[in-house]
Amino acid sequence: MDNALLIIVSALGISSVLNIILKKLGISQIIGYIFTGTILVYSFDLGNIKLSSTLEHIGEFGIVFLMFTIGLEISLSKMNSMKAEIFGNGFLQATLTAIAILSIAMYGFDLDFKSSLIIATAFALSSTAVVLSYLKSSKEIYTPYGQRATGILIFQDIAVIPLLIFLGFMTNEGHESVWVIFRDTAISAVVVVGLLFVVGKRVMTWMLHFSASSDVDELFMGSVLFIVISASLLASYFGFTYSLGAFVAGMIIAETKYHHKVEYDIAPFKDILLGTFFIIVGMKIDVGYFLDHLTIIIGIFLLVLILKTIITYLVVKVTSGHGTSLKTALSISQVGEFSFVIFAIASVGGLLEKDLESLLILIVILSMMVTPFFISRITSFVDSFIEDEFIHVENTSFDGRENHVVVCGYSVVGKFVTAHLDEIDAPYIIIDNSPKHVQEAMAEDKEVYLGDMSKISIIEALNVKKAAAVIVTLDNLEKKRLICEAVLKHTKDVNLIVKVVSLEEKEALSDLDITVIVDGKLEIGRILVERMITCQLNYS
Repeated sequence: MDNALLIIVSALGISSVLNIILKKLGISQIIGYIFTGTILVYSFDLGNIKLSSTLEHIGEFGIVFLMFTIGLEISLSKMNSMKAEIFGNGFLQATLTAIAILSIAMYGFDLDFKSSLIIATAFALSSTAVVLSYLKSSKEIYTPYGQRATGILIFQDIAVIPLLIFLGFMTNEGHESVWVIFRDTAISAVVVVGLLFVVGKRVMTWMLHFSASSDVDELFMGSVLFIVISASLLASYFGFTYSLGAFVAGMIIAETKYHHKVEYDIAPFKDILLGTFFIIVGMKIDVGYFLDHLTIIIGIFLLVLILKTIITYLVVKVTSGHGTSLKTALSISQVGEFSFVIFAIASVGGLLEKDLESLLILIVILSMMVTPFFISRITSFVDSFIEDEFIHVENTSFDGRENHVVVCGYSVVGKFVTAHLDEIDAPYIIIDNSPKHVQEAMAEDKEVYLGDMSKISIIEALNVKKAAAVIVTLDNLEKKRLICEAVLKHTKDVNLIVKVVSLEEKEALSDLDITVIVDGKLEIGRILVERMITCQLNYS
């Protein structure tokens, strides 16, 4: 017990010191956790001690809580709106990557079909833990490339389920028919999803409502933990991954009014457990074996990175521009954490040799260690040599400009706003993060710029402090909130006018010091009555 406590205290101390140093250097804390695991192994001579299943489960729940928070971002309505990114780009990227790696493994490295297939399916997956952690923390999850990367990662996480089923079939000693396995799996999937959406939704809503109305934070937090873990165990009971249950639970809560509070409260648990997961990853590093095979590990890693980048770029390029496609491709070019699970199951089932498994695990670890170093620099790197056809905001573009109106968003409402501003001859600037909307405004000779209004650099460049007003016309609640928070953080003196489409949206923004919130439905009702009054009414 004393030794276990010493290891835990050492892990906390080492990871804290490392991450403080890395934070100052602008390096992801994921690296600090991985290094912590490696230091612990050699400091306490744990190299020959197999990690306990309990510790592995604790680390796995870091991924579970991450998938839960992803589910909070991806409601059913949003998944429907992202079906092209998830089931179009995601399916093509994963399938084409797996086929390419399978061919290289068989014909380039002369491996047998089963080993090649396992490597292909594992290497086709990218790191949800690393990429989405960065996209969420940097707010780039709302950018065009962030949305495409998220869609592909969601498909890959969903694809893990049939991959694990397929592995079970390959290692199955009873040699059951694949159709029997798929039939049983399909029935189990229907039962799990049905229970969560039909029964679970009512239970979750009831628990969150009463725990929130109690005004006791720990009761609300306890309810959330119960929901996440129960949904995960339900999915596991039916043979699926813990992450599937957590993801579906997140999607259900995303449809309620509690999802913002849930996401905020769950963040500490997610981050601590993710840290545990990466410490366990670091404990798997055999430094001696790594140094002995350094050349081949780096070579295969670079081959996979380049191959995945090219394939993803070509897939995304069909529907997106060069910049967005390259950013998406680079962001998911690494190998993901679910590869550890695939290699472990394959090794236990006798489908992979131990030496090959060790080599593959080190390639995955190297991939996950390198990714945090460059993922934060992807945007600046791509923008430095790909000239966009659209005009970007420059820091000196609006020096001296004042009393102008900043119109954020040029969709349907944005077009009407600018039309009315033209009628009163008010000076305005349009800012939009959609190349399509920017192109439409340029075709109408509007002063429009491509940019993300939630970025402080954009707000400063637009000289918002001297603006007469900022009008936010976007439909996406998350984007609206991010923009409002950024503008209000920059200055409290600007007139901030925001369009909402429901009472729920109005309540979600009520904690912000917004000058005017315009409820579209309320305004339509008022205008209808005004128009009625101006009509010639006949009474008989």
